Amino acid sequence: MKRYLVILAAIFMLLAVGCSDQNADKPDELPESGTVSDTASQDSGSDNVSVENNEQHKEDVTDTLWSEPGIMRDMSSYDIVMDMGLGWNLGNTFDACGDWIPGGVSTHETAWGSPITTRPMFENLRDMGFRSVRIPVAWSNLMKEDYTISTLWMDRVEEVVNYALDSGLYVVLNLHWDGGWIANFSTDFDETMKKYTRIWEQVSERFKNYPDYLILESMNEEGHFDDIWNRYSNYKEEDKIRAYDLLNEINQTFVDIVRSSGSNNEQRHLLIAGYSTDIDLTVDPAFKMPEDPAGRLMISVHYYTPSTFTILEEDADWGKAVSSWGTDEKDYQRIKDDFEKMKVRFHDQGYPVIVGEYGATKVNKDQDSVRNYITAVAKTVYEMDMCPMLWDASAHYNRLLGTFRDEQLLKNLQEIMETGR
Repeated sequence: MKRYLVILAAIFMLLAVGCSDQNADKPDELPESGTVSDTASQDSGSDNVSVENNEQHKEDVTDTLWSEPGIMRDMSSYDIVMDMGLGWNLGNTFDACGDWIPGGVSTHETAWGSPITTRPMFENLRDMGFRSVRIPVAWSNLMKEDYTISTLWMDRVEEVVNYALDSGLYVVLNLHWDGGWIANFSTDFDETMKKYTRIWEQVSERFKNYPDYLILESMNEEGHFDDIWNRYSNYKEEDKIRAYDLLNEINQTFVDIVRSSGSNNEQRHLLIAGYSTDIDLTVDPAFKMPEDPAGRLMISVHYYTPSTFTILEEDADWGKAVSSWGTDEKDYQRIKDDFEKMKVRFHDQGYPVIVGEYGATKVNKDQDSVRNYITAVAKTVYEMDMCPMLWDASAHYNRLLGTFRDEQLLKNLQEIMETGR
């Protein structure tokens, strides 16, 4: 079973953190003009999606320098999640990392196959009806030995955050996989906490004046310590508590750092990563939400269930790849049952839920099944007053053309967006 877990984790990494651009069935192609289209396709059907809210948003975020604190509205975290609608991930871009990557900022940004990020990429998403984007970041790129983040890297991330905000979108900014160093908390706590602290001190300082359309997320899905405890081969309760307490302490440190940085960060809405961002592990009583004087916390989980369909592209020794999904009503019911757990454990207790990633590989899969799966997850999550954020490393949204590769999938998502809640 331990071997099963290691293999599953490795495959999961490829999809969820984008260690390759395997999610993309084909690379983005430039239109004949060589520029990004200024608008989404004319048949997007989203002209009436939150037009007034978008205009108010643009009015709220006109100053992209933020030398002074931006707007912080009298909205609860629940209100914010409701307003975030359907979201999208800028995958395999600023989360790209590796010692093999030469050069500077642009080389890292494009190392995993993504194009240089531009403002129209976000404008087109907003025109389609998306209300939020998640920008995963590997902060170790070009970092100094004392954990000082490269000024050029920070500047570029901030520039792209501003692209999204100026386009009328909420932004979730996180600490992503980043080479997997989070796992070192279990073996070298002091040094790993030093790095974690230094990163969030610098990020908090840079973005402390930003308006409440910016949300900071404590980490990606690396908050699990399998060398201490895992559900497949270690049933010792004391080891389980030790593993959970480690993540609980990290998340509390994150909240404390952001809050102590002052300005708008004293009241900023913060996203807390659940244990491995796995639903069953996160609803476990051993997982604790941090103490927060502002009372503005959200909880994040990811959803790639069943992994034999969403992740596994060919048979492995731990499972047989499944090419189709949704032929049995039980497939749909499982999604509802899973998120009902999150509703009871968190949403109903005052912690709104963001599904930071969900999706399915398109490789060796029935494309109708992929479309139906993504639609079903988005619809279920949205109807439960949570925010679903599609993981995408160019498999779905052609960033350079500003269009969805599967027009029917976009239409399905837009029908969900237009549903009142």
